[in-house]
Amino acid sequence: MDVNFDLFGNPVRAGHGKRGRPTFEVTPEKSNKIRLGLALGWSNERIANAIACSPATLKRYFRAELQERLMARDQLELRRFELVMEQANAGNVGAIKELGRMMERNDSVLAGRRFDDAQSRPTEPKGKPIGKKEAAQLAAETAGGEDSLWGDDLTPVFTRPN
Repeated sequence: MDVNFDLFGNPVRAGHGKRGRPTFEVTPEKSNKIRLGLALGWSNERIANAIACSPATLKRYFRAELQERLMARDQLELRRFELVMEQANAGNVGAIKELGRMMERNDSVLAGRRFDDAQSRPTEPKGKPIGKKEAAQLAAETAGGEDSLWGDDLTPVFTRPN
């Protein structure tokens, strides 16, 4: 069977130039392209343009792949480590050096995440938020005292039973 390809390596469909639209064909190559686009952080519109379909067609036929959007980058990065590790185990010196560089980058990213997590943690647990009136009452109650600017002038002599 003779298959014609366009400039970008996509197969030209048999009914090109005839009436009607042929059905969309799902292939493993298109699925892999979609996963790569997701790993690169591309939007659905950009991925749809890359495989020459509409965003609606992309969502219809590749729903399972699109649900893996958050995992795609990690899967790609792990696959890169796997390939470099295979080459390093085979004795490739360049792969051993590249594995070291990749591990250093990975360690710095992990350290940055740990630092960001430590910075975002609250230092003390927050209590129930109080309103304006409660804040004013609390400020009035703590305004006086020996260590304050007013001294004992604001300390009440007696308390009212309310």
